[in-house]
Amino acid sequence: MKKLYRFTALILTAVILLLAGLPMLTAYGTEAKPQKKLVVGMSADFPPYEFHKVINGKDTIVGFDVEIAKEIAKDLGAEMVPEDMSFDSLLPALQSGRVDLVLSGMTPTDERRKSIDFSDVYYRSKQVIMVRPEDKDKYPTMAALKGEKLGAQKGSIQEEIAQKVPNASVTSLDKISDLVLQLRTNRINAVVIEDTVAKGYTLDGTVTLAKAVPEDEGAETAVGIRKGNTELLASVNKTLARLKADGSIEKFSTEASALSADRQISSNSIVDIFWKYRSLYATGIGYTLLLSALGVLFGFVIGLIISLLRMSGIRIIEWLGTTYVEVLRGTPMLVQLMIIHYGVALTLGVNFTPLQSGIITLSLNSSAYLAEIFRAGIQAVDRGQMEAARSLGMGRGKAMRHVILPQAFKSILPAIGNEFITIIKESSIISTIGMVDIMYQAQVIKNITYEGLSPFLIAAAIYFVMTFSLSKLLGLWERKLRASDHR
Repeated sequence: MKKLYRFTALILTAVILLLAGLPMLTAYGTEAKPQKKLVVGMSADFPPYEFHKVINGKDTIVGFDVEIAKEIAKDLGAEMVPEDMSFDSLLPALQSGRVDLVLSGMTPTDERRKSIDFSDVYYRSKQVIMVRPEDKDKYPTMAALKGEKLGAQKGSIQEEIAQKVPNASVTSLDKISDLVLQLRTNRINAVVIEDTVAKGYTLDGTVTLAKAVPEDEGAETAVGIRKGNTELLASVNKTLARLKADGSIEKFSTEASALSADRQISSNSIVDIFWKYRSLYATGIGYTLLLSALGVLFGFVIGLIISLLRMSGIRIIEWLGTTYVEVLRGTPMLVQLMIIHYGVALTLGVNFTPLQSGIITLSLNSSAYLAEIFRAGIQAVDRGQMEAARSLGMGRGKAMRHVILPQAFKSILPAIGNEFITIIKESSIISTIGMVDIMYQAQVIKNITYEGLSPFLIAAAIYFVMTFSLSKLLGLWERKLRASDHR
């Protein structure tokens, strides 16, 4: 038992050290010297507006929206910080104050104007239909798309266009690259997309443009700004007017298109892809392990407290503990993540970083399951153990701590290990809010290489190695704890 205590103390010490370094991790490499920052929300799979590219061995978000954002930040005397997230998360992020601007090829529709303000229009484009090469002449008009399987980016103007096609089955996804993959694998037959963006995806000849063109007028693009922020709106409009007057926006667009065209289609093996982007995967592994370890640790503590509350014998406290468990087990983790990351910011004005939101979500979700595991383990200990401890003069709390919990812990260790393994895999959900875990990095590599399968096979292999190794370590620990049972 002394070894168990030493091991627990070692774990707690490691966690304290991790927490001490947490501010540095959440800073994402920012400079030590304080500087005004302009956080810009983007969905970086939208070439040439914004997309990922490896420059000097480092993953970088580039594109002409990025250059415009830099000019806006320069005029404000600030540092531009891009915040990559799914397109349909941009408006909640802006409304909650998580980002200062949205620059992501966004069209200022009347519906969106109800939620946020928009700058003057800085770019105009038109909508097109992207199809497989063999279907290039299959859709001469929009009428020919009637009843077809169409794809569009979730929350975009293109989604609205697709939904207007009679009897069409519309698949809406967060990432353009995912839509292209759906098209190439025959899951959908056409994608409604902006012509400027389509150029980057038609380079390799695996997809092309149909003759059909949506009847809607060309799309306008503007900068999204939080409602009522008139000072920032005026500054943005002033910068945009300067960039349009001196031709900078057209220059940025041309340069970004050339940069996008320079992205080579990957023909490397899965091993080559892993080795080339190993630094990205290493970063993802680090954050995944940090999320999972802290999620389980805090979930362990909270779950133990909740389990004891449920067995307190006080009806109101038992009811509160039961409600906590049932609510968290009965709702999806993704919903819990959205509430913590966006809902808390909108209602209470508290903005958690993606790392903090991920740790809180995983901790709360894990605690609900661990609470039931603890309760089952404690109830499985023979009642006579408590009675014997009390007869020796121990109080209920001391008996629970020194007699009941150590025995319960031995019996529930496999279940706790399974929960840890589950959390490692479920932590991939946190990538939806821009947390740079393994799945986020796999998405980035997919967008860089145009490989739809290899980056995710590598991610799956990494998850397997992590969970398999953990299960073996837990098995070893379990055997050591049970060694005394056979003496």
